Amino acid sequence: MRITVDRDRCIGSGQCVMTAPGVFTQDDDALVALVPGHEDAAADPRVRDVPMACPVQAIAIHED
Repeated sequence: MRITVDRDRCIGSGQCVMTAPGVFTQDDDALVALVPGHEDAAADPRVRDVPMACPVQAIAIHED
């Protein structure tokens, strides 16, 4: 599993952080960022819910 984030699309709603706080965080501008070391996120099943939770679809999950 691989996660891609479109920070240009992100509006900083924080839905990703509320859904999978161990994988996503927000920077000083409230834009989404991955928690270092969790780029594949295979261990957190909540990550699969994040693309649907994001109101602007800034996050995508790719099965490799």
